[in-house]
Amino acid sequence: MKDDFIFGLRPVMEAIEAGKTIDKIFLQNALQGEIYAELKALLSQHKIRANYVPVEKLNRFTRKNHQGVVAFISDVPFHSIENVLPEIFEAGRTPFLLILDRLTDVRNFGAICRTAECVGIDAVIIPEKGGAPINSDAIKTSAGAMYNLKICKEKNLGHVVDFLQQSGVQVFSATEKAQKLIYDVDFTQPCAIVMGNEETGISKEVLHHSDEKIKLPITGKTQSLNVSVACGAILYEATRQRM
Repeated sequence: MKDDFIFGLRPVMEAIEAGKTIDKIFLQNALQGEIYAELKALLSQHKIRANYVPVEKLNRFTRKNHQGVVAFISDVPFHSIENVLPEIFEAGRTPFLLILDRLTDVRNFGAICRTAECVGIDAVIIPEKGGAPINSDAIKTSAGAMYNLKICKEKNLGHVVDFLQQSGVQVFSATEKAQKLIYDVDFTQPCAIVMGNEETGISKEVLHHSDEKIKLPITGKTQSLNVSVACGAILYEATRQRM
């Protein structure tokens, strides 16, 4: 993790000004001062959303003099789906998208990105808050596949679903509560597949707005699969249809 984050007011500001991709940034509650005001203005200018936390949380990242600021750096650039989707259509491709709703396990995230790149996913969409960090562990688990994927970090996944639907993209949410199996839906159209959090699944807002709820068949006594395994099975069924 030491290679993935920096701390201190000036080092963080210099990283932002140098164009480094900020995955997450944590600021101590109620900090004041001229340099702190400069940092906040810089974050606003670059549209970087800060997480305001107590000093105890920052101390868990590092015991050194962090000055109330810790930023996690990503080697992978972030995109906006509102820019990426038109590019996919303009290139004459049928959009094939993956939405990861608050996945927290870094290795699950990395493994899913590896599979996503192998099947030709056009973009992986993740939330700004609540998701796994895109750090060296995630990139390593993906076997470097993240470097070849468009990662879209979005403020509100509910709004993303609405945007995709208005653009002609069908949104399929994977949930054990679904009635339809993955073999009973059409993945050949422009589509986005949603996979949920390891513990709580897909958020109610995203689930409610989805076009279809889908599931894998489970015939054994174990009632659920690891999210990475489940995602791989769904993506390859979609790929089979699209081939």
